[in-house]
Amino acid sequence: MQLPLALDLLVGALLLVGTAFALIGSYGLARLSDFFKRLHGPTKASTLGVGCVLVASILYFTFRPGAVGVSLHELLITLFVFLTAPISAHLLVKAALVLEPSARPAPPKPPAQGPGG
Repeated sequence: MQLPLALDLLVGALLLVGTAFALIGSYGLARLSDFFKRLHGPTKASTLGVGCVLVASILYFTFRPGAVGVSLHELLITLFVFLTAPISAHLLVKAALVLEPSARPAPPKPPAQGPGG
């Protein structure tokens, strides 16, 4: 037995989108110029890519022939990745700013006041 066609197409689309995002994130990690830009690629694009692949895996293993129930392993992995990636990126940025305070951006300028204010 096979998966229904619509579900099969959805799983395939999620896998393609997920691998594209993971590829874009890894390309950003390799090609961007400084630490802060390089950190942005994996924490945003690669996390979304891994999430799409894991959702495709959840759908496949839940609805495949002979499946007993909902596949919770991938759901727990997805939650763990989505919780830990932003936290670890935030901690890495804070550590980088402590080690190199000159990398901190300048504070924003106050808004210009008009002639009446």
